[in-house]
Amino acid sequence: MKMATRHRIAFMGTPEFAVPSLRALLSDAQFEVVAVVTQPDKPVGRKQTITPSPVKAVAQEQGITVLQPSKVKTNADFWAELRELNPDVIVVVAYGKILPQEILDIPPKGIVNVHASLLPKYRGASPISASILNGDSETGVTIMKMDLEMDTGSIIAKSQPVSISPTDTTQSLTTKLAEVGAKTLIENLSKYLDGEITPTPQNEAEATYVKMLQKEDGLINWQNDEDLISRQVRAYTPWPSAHTRLPLDSARGDNCIVKIISAEVAPDIDNPKGKIQKIGQEMFIGKLKVSQLQPAGGKPMSGSAFLAGHADLIGISVL
Repeated sequence: MKMATRHRIAFMGTPEFAVPSLRALLSDAQFEVVAVVTQPDKPVGRKQTITPSPVKAVAQEQGITVLQPSKVKTNADFWAELRELNPDVIVVVAYGKILPQEILDIPPKGIVNVHASLLPKYRGASPISASILNGDSETGVTIMKMDLEMDTGSIIAKSQPVSISPTDTTQSLTTKLAEVGAKTLIENLSKYLDGEITPTPQNEAEATYVKMLQKEDGLINWQNDEDLISRQVRAYTPWPSAHTRLPLDSARGDNCIVKIISAEVAPDIDNPKGKIQKIGQEMFIGKLKVSQLQPAGGKPMSGSAFLAGHADLIGISVL
């Protein structure tokens, strides 16, 4: 009995979100991962240690060829390398750069992307954060055939809806969706490559867009509704982190950035917006109970422990 031809895959991805999809492809006999493309090693942490991406670490562990171009839009040498690999399809999972038409045209089956929303909702760079920030009860993953525009390609498959729990952060939801994305990719990729699935165009009338987050997006406006602030805390964990400025050196009036790691709304608390109070043993800012925070340069600590060291903050209001 003749064995079916394995599909040649070039994989492009960078962060931890992409790792389950890569591992799923590597462990499936239908596919041959001929190379992995990932972003260049970057300095990480306070010591700025040059560190490979999570995807590169897996590729090296498995002995897969790794390509790390610093540019992809105008890099003819890189395009030539991809052509020489002769992939049937390129699978992209959170690679982190927009691909030019020259790359889209290389594989005969095009480029297949794993996107962390149920398209056409939340096209763009931060769909997981957006789903939490907007108070959605569920989200999911879409497998699509990429085109030149941002997340506008035809849909190959969608996952079943994934529930967003009231305690989910972007970090925890990313972990869930990474596994769902890998499962949905493996269930549908060979069917698409074998012509059993015809991609379906997206409904443009239903499209919504989300931007790439910036550090300043995490700055809390304490005059906002506390429910929104609570979602900000979860949506911006681990990055850009919900944070505020507090006068930790009251003698000099210095404002210090303090990261709010965990907080929840206590609707029955009678405390004006932005006012810091100790109620029982807990720290509150308005109606938001601050369970865990981290001053700049310090370690994470409970809100009550923080107030014990900064009792002069009790009763002040922050903006």
